[in-house]
Amino acid sequence: MFNVSREFAPPFSLIAPFFVIGSIFYLIATLLLPMFGADTSHFDISVVGWAHLFLLGFVMMVIFGAMAQLVPVVLEVGHFSVDFYYLIWPLLTIGTILMVIGFWLAPGLLPYGGMMVLIAMLTFLADTIMTLRKVEHISLTVKTVAVTNGFLLLGILVGFAMALGIGAGVGVDINKWLNAHIVLVLGGYVTLTIMGMSLILLPMFGLSHGFDERPINLSFKVMVGGVLAYLAGAAIDSQVVRFLAMLTMLGAMSLYLWQIWLIYETRARKENDIWFRSMVVGYGSLAFSLPLGLLAALGAPENIGMTAVWFLVMGFFTFLINGHLYKIIPFLVWFERYSPLVGKQKVPMLADMYPKKMADYQFWFSAAGVVIAGIGLLFQSDTMFKAGAAFMAMGAVFLVTSVNWMMKFGKE
Repeated sequence: MFNVSREFAPPFSLIAPFFVIGSIFYLIATLLLPMFGADTSHFDISVVGWAHLFLLGFVMMVIFGAMAQLVPVVLEVGHFSVDFYYLIWPLLTIGTILMVIGFWLAPGLLPYGGMMVLIAMLTFLADTIMTLRKVEHISLTVKTVAVTNGFLLLGILVGFAMALGIGAGVGVDINKWLNAHIVLVLGGYVTLTIMGMSLILLPMFGLSHGFDERPINLSFKVMVGGVLAYLAGAAIDSQVVRFLAMLTMLGAMSLYLWQIWLIYETRARKENDIWFRSMVVGYGSLAFSLPLGLLAALGAPENIGMTAVWFLVMGFFTFLINGHLYKIIPFLVWFERYSPLVGKQKVPMLADMYPKKMADYQFWFSAAGVVIAGIGLLFQSDTMFKAGAAFMAMGAVFLVTSVNWMMKFGKE
């Protein structure tokens, strides 16, 4: 599956905490969702705290863990210092907890939590940048890794400045830079990272080949331009520039969806496993969020924008991440425990190394939750939003159980 040699592969004990802790943060975040109403604003400080719990504790934690394994695959070189990752997850965990407490209860803790998150991410960036220096073949995915890490650096610096503004009274215009921080991290890092990695993972898992790559190449350039334009619009405080930047990024994501369709059309593997179904919900959520995002950019009420963000984050990001956990964790366990036994004794198939019933329960509860809560946000129905949140929490319970099951596979 992955072209990984034992020389470059990080030890399983290094990667496992990222996935375990990330899934636990996901469970906590979904359990806390019902404390919000369907009409809650994204400027509400409690929403900001929850967003950092979810995005730092779950999204970034899992992405960093996956990148520990994928960097050698994508760049075809070993890590500069894979031991850096032993520092990243404790710092990111503690920093996330301190930031959430700071947003909700004690603003004075924000600079300390922000500093720990900053150090964790700078450590990740240091390893990635030094590893990039060893690369000889510059592909689109390599360019994606380089550019996304630049956006991540800018995003966390802006975020840290705002943390100082809230917790230490440093003069920072939060309203001016909040959306720029969101665009840099979600658009410049998370979305572009997903775009770059999907060009490798989707064809590999779906056995797709021979598809046209022009849409993804154009999408990458347009997305980078959109993020840079939004940052410039924030710097000069121009609503027009920010609006045009949003349209640009929406166009980039539309091109990306076209690329995904081309990959789907050429896939040879037709089985509808948990991974494939998660991709369908994820990309379906993205397709649904784009026109809502356009309406929000054109001045539609805030509930339209909140619904667009809901389907982007809880539908697209979440289902792509969770779906890939059912592929990546079994492979890492197999590579660690069974690859040395190949040719010596019977070894399990990867398809047997995830709990199918628990995965199905996780999928259906989570999918129902995304749709029901999304409808609740769209029509500002607290009842539907909280019902959807309850479904998502049940799905999260099954995800944590599934991750634990996969991690322990084959242990006596």
